[in-house]
Amino acid sequence: MRNCPLLVVDVQTGLVKEHPYNEEVVISNIKALISLARNSNIEVLYVRHDDGVGEELEYGTDGWQIYHEVAPNNGERIFEKHYNSVFFKTDLKEYLETQKIDTIILAGLQTEYCIDATLKSAFDHGYKVIIPEQTNSTFDNEYLSGEKLYEFYHYKIWNNRFANVLPMDKVRTMMIEN
Repeated sequence: MRNCPLLVVDVQTGLVKEHPYNEEVVISNIKALISLARNSNIEVLYVRHDDGVGEELEYGTDGWQIYHEVAPNNGERIFEKHYNSVFFKTDLKEYLETQKIDTIILAGLQTEYCIDATLKSAFDHGYKVIIPEQTNSTFDNEYLSGEKLYEFYHYKIWNNRFANVLPMDKVRTMMIEN
């Protein structure tokens, strides 16, 4: 798993302060994965979304910052994006190719937007994607609760189609045994 980075997408202050579904568990699990990755010499890659001037995730604002509990260490790579998928108009794909990476562990916000778009783009580019359970989240909307969106994407859309959705314990074991 050394050549299988942890990709932490859009865990930014502006989103976390709005309290997504299962927030405490998700942040705790992402923190645990980051710590385990660092201790296992697995690269942690970050993604930060810029929604533009006047928006909650505007470049340089407090809301745009990566949430302090999961913040990168000095030298950890951050990919800046303006679209749902981190593969669109960024150099992530080129970076992964130079590192000979074929598998990604994916976590972050929001399930039905940036996680879904990034996962499907990764799949389209031939990457294997691992989604640890309870490491991404979203918000209630007028149609579905955050919980229902989470369950729908994980178990109806993604698992065994675009990704492998795995329990945290299994992902931890895979990372340790790298």
